[in-house]
Amino acid sequence: MEQEEFIPVTLWIAGRGYRIRIKAKDEAAVRLAVKIADERVTELRSSFAGKDDQDFIAMCLLMYATDQVTDSGELNPVQKEMISDMIGRIDKVIKE
Repeated sequence: MEQEEFIPVTLWIAGRGYRIRIKAKDEAAVRLAVKIADERVTELRSSFAGKDDQDFIAMCLLMYATDQVTDSGELNPVQKEMISDMIGRIDKVIKE
Protein backbone atom coordinates (compact mmCIF):
# COMPACT_ATOMS: atom_id res chain seq x y z
CA MET A 1 0.00 0.00 0.00
CA GLU A 2 1.43 3.36 -1.06
CA GLN A 3 1.61 6.03 1.62
CA GLU A 4 0.41 9.48 0.59
CA GLU A 5 2.94 12.29 0.64
CA PHE A 6 2.19 15.23 2.90
CA ILE A 7 3.78 18.59 2.27
CA PRO A 8 4.12 21.60 4.59
CA VAL A 9 2.45 24.78 3.33
CA THR A 10 1.78 28.19 4.79
CA LEU A 11 -1.67 29.52 4.00
CA TRP A 12 -2.62 33.16 4.54
CA ILE A 13 -6.10 34.24 5.61
CA ALA A 14 -6.83 37.79 6.76
CA GLY A 15 -3.13 38.60 6.84
CA ARG A 16 -2.28 35.75 9.19
CA GLY A 17 -0.21 32.72 8.22
CA TYR A 18 -1.27 29.19 9.07
CA ARG A 19 1.39 26.49 8.70
CA ILE A 20 -0.21 23.11 7.95
CA ARG A 21 0.60 19.80 6.30
CA ILE A 22 -1.62 18.64 3.44
CA LYS A 23 -1.65 15.88 0.87
CA ALA A 24 0.41 16.98 -2.12
CA LYS A 25 -2.42 16.05 -4.49
CA ASP A 26 -4.80 18.38 -2.60
CA GLU A 27 -2.58 21.47 -2.69
CA ALA A 28 -4.33 23.20 -5.60
CA ALA A 29 -7.80 22.66 -4.12
CA VAL A 30 -6.70 23.82 -0.67
CA ARG A 31 -5.06 26.95 -2.07
CA LEU A 32 -8.21 27.74 -4.09
CA ALA A 33 -10.36 27.30 -0.96
CA VAL A 34 -8.04 29.62 0.99
CA LYS A 35 -8.19 32.21 -1.80
CA ILE A 36 -12.00 32.13 -1.73
CA ALA A 37 -12.04 32.41 2.09
CA ASP A 38 -9.58 35.33 2.05
CA GLU A 39 -11.68 37.13 -0.58
CA ARG A 40 -14.78 36.65 1.59
CA VAL A 41 -12.95 38.04 4.61
CA THR A 42 -11.93 41.08 2.54
CA GLU A 43 -15.56 41.60 1.45
CA LEU A 44 -16.77 41.31 5.04
CA ARG A 45 -14.07 43.70 6.26
CA SER A 46 -15.30 46.37 3.82
CA SER A 47 -18.95 45.80 4.80
CA PHE A 48 -18.58 45.69 8.59
CA ALA A 49 -16.05 48.26 9.77
CA GLY A 50 -14.68 48.10 13.28
CA LYS A 51 -14.75 44.33 13.71
CA ASP A 52 -11.78 42.15 14.60
CA ASP A 53 -10.25 39.88 11.92
CA GLN A 54 -11.22 36.88 14.04
CA ASP A 55 -14.86 38.01 13.71
CA PHE A 56 -14.51 38.11 9.93
CA ILE A 57 -12.96 34.64 9.84
CA ALA A 58 -15.81 33.30 12.00
CA MET A 59 -18.39 35.00 9.75
CA CYS A 60 -16.67 33.52 6.69
CA LEU A 61 -16.76 30.05 8.26
CA LEU A 62 -20.46 30.44 9.05
CA MET A 63 -21.17 31.55 5.47
CA TYR A 64 -19.25 28.57 4.10
CA ALA A 65 -21.00 26.10 6.41
CA THR A 66 -24.40 27.58 5.51
CA ASP A 67 -23.58 27.26 1.81
CA GLN A 68 -22.77 23.58 2.34
CA VAL A 69 -26.01 22.92 4.22
CA THR A 70 -28.27 24.83 1.82
CA ASP A 71 -26.46 23.85 -1.36
CA SER A 72 -29.04 23.29 -4.07
CA GLY A 73 -26.95 20.73 -5.89
CA GLU A 74 -24.75 23.36 -7.52
CA LEU A 75 -21.02 22.75 -7.35
CA ASN A 76 -18.86 25.20 -5.43
CA PRO A 77 -15.63 26.56 -6.99
CA VAL A 78 -13.42 24.07 -5.14
CA GLN A 79 -15.52 21.15 -6.38
CA LYS A 80 -15.48 22.54 -9.93
CA GLU A 81 -11.68 22.88 -9.81
CA MET A 82 -11.26 19.34 -8.50
CA ILE A 83 -13.56 17.93 -11.20
CA SER A 84 -11.68 19.86 -13.88
CA ASP A 85 -8.40 18.44 -12.56
CA MET A 86 -9.82 14.90 -12.58
CA ILE A 87 -11.06 15.31 -16.15
CA GLY A 88 -7.60 16.50 -17.17
CA ARG A 89 -6.01 13.45 -15.56
CA ILE A 90 -8.49 11.11 -17.26
CA ASP A 91 -7.86 12.75 -20.64
CA LYS A 92 -4.11 12.34 -20.13
CA VAL A 93 -4.49 8.64 -19.32
CA ILE A 94 -6.77 8.07 -22.32
CA LYS A 95 -4.33 9.78 -24.70
CA GLU A 96 -1.37 7.70 -23.48
